[in-house]
Amino acid sequence: MQQSRLCLIEDDPIMGESLCDRFALEGFEVDWYQSATAAIHNLNQGRYSLVISDIHLPDMSGEELFDSLQANNILLPPFIFITGYGAIDKAVNLIKQGAADYITKPFDLDLLVDKVAALSQTPVPLAQPTEKSILGISLCMRRIEASIPRIAQHAASVLITGETGVGKEHVARLVHDSGVEVKGNAFIAVNCGAFSSTLLESELFGHEKGAFTGANKTKKGVFELADGGTLFLDEIGDMPLNMQVHLLRVLQEKRITRLGGERDLAVDVRLIFATHRDLKEMVEKGLFREDLFYRINVIHLHIPPLRARTEDIIWFAELYLEQCSNAHGPHCIDSSAKRTLAEQPWPGNFRELKHCLERACIMSDQRILTATHLFGLATDFNLPEAPSKQADEALQEYMKHCERDYIVNALEQHDWHIVETANSLGISRKNLWEKMKKQRIQQ
Repeated sequence: MQQSRLCLIEDDPIMGESLCDRFALEGFEVDWYQSATAAIHNLNQGRYSLVISDIHLPDMSGEELFDSLQANNILLPPFIFITGYGAIDKAVNLIKQGAADYITKPFDLDLLVDKVAALSQTPVPLAQPTEKSILGISLCMRRIEASIPRIAQHAASVLITGETGVGKEHVARLVHDSGVEVKGNAFIAVNCGAFSSTLLESELFGHEKGAFTGANKTKKGVFELADGGTLFLDEIGDMPLNMQVHLLRVLQEKRITRLGGERDLAVDVRLIFATHRDLKEMVEKGLFREDLFYRINVIHLHIPPLRARTEDIIWFAELYLEQCSNAHGPHCIDSSAKRTLAEQPWPGNFRELKHCLERACIMSDQRILTATHLFGLATDFNLPEAPSKQADEALQEYMKHCERDYIVNALEQHDWHIVETANSLGISRKNLWEKMKKQRIQQ
């Protein structure tokens, strides 16, 4: 099938480049113009199967462009207009005049790709499931897995979203390992939410000797250490706004400056970002830079929670028990355990499921694990007994007590080290602090 050729009219260099990169990865040919005037001549030649245009352009508005082209009595391809919330009425008017569709900023790139595919009569390639999945057997995870080789070959940056514990770093490592040009080179992971703004700048970009009190020697940052490989920036949604400016500059120029340094250093890294937050919502609230959002959101992989793909729960449980047989002895799960596992909400996703299985393997002397082995060990964690039929305590209050005792037990096991405890629970440090404050937990 012949590739569809798209006309992109966008004066914002960051958004324009991001859109070009994404549509090229999807198999489209794209001509990018930064003004309406530059695009009009080729539009009159009828070269394109679809046009994507911002409503606000430097030389004329999207309305004026559309009116001008219609006045020439040529057969126009479908138009999709990009608009801000303040100009939705203009977009609606353009729809009435014959435009095909519009999308509001900040928008989901996947949604735009779907719109373009539908209007251009060119289907976006769907990945075929692999014979043996390493991310899961659910359709959504097999599709993600099958897309990884293409992403690793072409994408310089990737955004992975999903709840805590769904395996975002695991997917990031698969992208890294699938990249021919970075295979064997460094993969470095940094949690952006684990550092203050000053410490994060030093961690990312390094510092020169004497840059600040305590800087007794020059230190390379993770951008330098990951040069030629992959840098995984986890919890990018927790990065302070002032650091987002520095990161945007690195993405644009591919150069860094150490803290206290005077010269720029070239870096060549694949950047993979991850977050459990809704970055689009954060942009709308002014908590995340819009230009950075479009820069990192070229390729977006969303990993659904386990409760949305229950078939992966049993798959992972059996795989984990097989892999840990040397450490804990051979174990398997019976039908009652499978049924109970599939019914759990697993708010901590794979991390919580793994801890549940590991605990059962350690505490049980039976080879076949039942639902009782997996979930009947509440006394080991000093959880309150379930209320009797006569008890009038609300379920919510009972769950509150369970959560508090579980957190206290985990804190005691890790000597009240917050970071270690948060990692063991499969939640962020900030989330743990919030729960401790809410539950009034103090050492």
